Amino acid sequence: MTIAVVGVGLIGGSLAITLKENGFAGRVIGVDQSAANIDKAIRRRLIDEGLPLADALRQAGLVVLATPVDAMARLLPETLGLITPEQVVIDVGSTKGQLLEAVKAHPNRGRYVATHPMAGTEFSGPEAAVPNLFDHKCAVLVDVKDSDADALELVKRMYAGIPMQLVELERDAHDLHSAYVSHISHISSFALALTVLEKERDEARIFELASGGFSSTVRLAKSSPDMWVPIFRQNRDYVLDVLDEHINQLARFRSLLIKKDFEAFYQLIEQANDIKRILK
Repeated sequence: MTIAVVGVGLIGGSLAITLKENGFAGRVIGVDQSAANIDKAIRRRLIDEGLPLADALRQAGLVVLATPVDAMARLLPETLGLITPEQVVIDVGSTKGQLLEAVKAHPNRGRYVATHPMAGTEFSGPEAAVPNLFDHKCAVLVDVKDSDADALELVKRMYAGIPMQLVELERDAHDLHSAYVSHISHISSFALALTVLEKERDEARIFELASGGFSSTVRLAKSSPDMWVPIFRQNRDYVLDVLDEHINQLARFRSLLIKKDFEAFYQLIEQANDIKRILK
């Protein structure tokens, strides 16, 4: 099968090389507004060639939209308008509400399967793509009732062959859960990085003393704003809801420190340890 990957960065490039290596894709066409990205992707053998969108769509059986989500909201209706009834389109975006709303009445809506492979790193661009990024991770399929049965079956087969665990969710549930398990983690990491950068003006040795714990906590702060600002824009309401709760929890710790109530502080940490039930 020929696959067109629109956006050959970390996610699109990693998916391209994975599907080439496992035999699902016989040929991969890259589409990207950056000629440099196409050149890097070809040199790294993530894709076989780069083409403009319309040319790529004429040749592909499966189209993967892997751009930032704001661009995706513009590209998805355009892409659906250019495909035939035999072609299938997926996205790999981190938010779904606005995207699905934009194509709810599109005549080719059934050829589109909304997906979110839950994997990534703090790096970006085709140079960050790796072949095993998705192995044994979770792939969320969203609002599957609105996709044609054969399109859905193709996408399930693609993700299962990586292999990935498949989960089906409605759009609101997906966006809420994504805010909890991914989006708030990035905001927290950005905020922590800014906190330390501010303090580092007075204490130049902070980064020299930074341990592995700090590095892992602030790792996500290296993530690209080009990717994350559109996510926060589209999932604003759910992110605000989760952020309010996060701020509330931080305030509880602050209050206990002010009061020197370390018994209650101990109890909060014990409650937090319960996350081990979820994250083995």
